[in-house]
Amino acid sequence: MKRDPALPAAAQASAGAVLRPTRRQVLGASGGLLMALQLRPALAVSTRGLQEVIDHWAAGVPVREGRVTLDIAPLVENGNTVPIRVVVDSAMSAADRVSEIVVFNERNPQRDVVRFVLGAACARAEVATRIRLATSQQLVALARMADGSQWSHRVEVVVTLAACIEA
Repeated sequence: MKRDPALPAAAQASAGAVLRPTRRQVLGASGGLLMALQLRPALAVSTRGLQEVIDHWAAGVPVREGRVTLDIAPLVENGNTVPIRVVVDSAMSAADRVSEIVVFNERNPQRDVVRFVLGAACARAEVATRIRLATSQQLVALARMADGSQWSHRVEVVVTLAACIEA
């Protein structure tokens, strides 16, 4: 097929020809995909309050203060990497064993910070990790025991340089 320079390329395409996207179409689609990926974290923001998340996790079982220690600095310089340690007062025997440890926050985009499931082979009820904090807020560590009881510890943390903020 001979090309006529006076006609646009789309008009010259015949029914049997394979149409390839133009560079402009590919760049436009790529830009739309990038916008969708940037909006995705903003849509993941939890609208539930801290107490509501705790109540959902507890599933109607009362949560008592004590037996759990959330070790975190009260003043955090940089919220991008904050070391935490959770220790539960437990012998980790068959009668007194921790089955789950969770940490929830008050103001991060997602309330669920971390969850640990401890099996029968765990010798100590102690976990440590690093987390991100969006701003100054309250953290709560909760432990579920094998006998069904649940324990907690709350800590207020002041963050000077925030992380996790979506613009």
